[in-house]
Amino acid sequence: MSSLAAARADNFYYPPEWDPSQGSLNKFHGQHALRERARKLDQGILIIRFEMPFNIWCGGCNSMIAKGVRFNAEKKQVGNYYSTKIWSFTMKSACCKHEIVIQTDPKNCEYLIISGAQKKTEDFDIEDAETFELPADEERGKLADPFYRLEHQEKDLKKKKEAEPVLVRLQRLSDTRHSDDYALNRSLRAKLRGQKKRVAEEEAASRKMGLGIRLLPAAEQDAAAAKQVKFATKFDKSRKDKRALINAASIFPGLSSSSMSDKRRLELESKRRKISATSASSLLAGGFKSSSWSQGAVSSSKHKGTSMTARR
Repeated sequence: MSSLAAARADNFYYPPEWDPSQGSLNKFHGQHALRERARKLDQGILIIRFEMPFNIWCGGCNSMIAKGVRFNAEKKQVGNYYSTKIWSFTMKSACCKHEIVIQTDPKNCEYLIISGAQKKTEDFDIEDAETFELPADEERGKLADPFYRLEHQEKDLKKKKEAEPVLVRLQRLSDTRHSDDYALNRSLRAKLRGQKKRVAEEEAASRKMGLGIRLLPAAEQDAAAAKQVKFATKFDKSRKDKRALINAASIFPGLSSSSMSDKRRLELESKRRKISATSASSLLAGGFKSSSWSQGAVSSSKHKGTSMTARR
């Protein structure tokens, strides 16, 4: 034992005043082996942990008690069904302390609510739940009839013969697939190696393109979507500018000169922008050297001019 408390909890601790002639430890302490659970054992009641078998509605506050909720219930025998005992479970709900009584039904293999609650009815579709419908009492009675079984036995045998080839073929296919574990492992490893090699090639191609992510392989859908994208060209831009000039021009002949002057002004502005763009690109490409050379030439010319004026 790890400690004295653990020994006492497991009922392995024998006090010094105990003597074997006094009987068991429970008799020595004057208590039952089940402790508090057996406080009503003289009335034929045993305290157990009962689990709710289905969803119910509480009779006191009309709140739902879900399936699987556990209670401290008083268990006692209330009758017999042939040689099987019928047990009754009495408990109190946690919501309103209302008393609920449930009994076993050995005949139908289920539980019955005697008082204090109502069973929640839950309907479901057999196909959606993927279950089988149990035969009704009438069908069970027919199955017990030998003539009924004889009439339907031929149909059952015919269905079995029709389904047997399919089942045998499926069984053989399953056996062939799982018979050789080495071949299955080999094919799987080859597939994984090919996939790993393909991923490495895609990553290398992406790195060559200067991308930090792996590009997926090209697909026909992506190519079709890329073909449908159209970007604005210089022709479209100039056409829009011309249409804007036409719309801005006056329809009267006396104002044609002003419209032409506006058109000329726009053309001059576009040329000026082009010239400024070319000058800026030349400066970036090496215009600093030419500018320094030109400054040196200007300074030398200024020096020569000052010397000539001094001589004069």
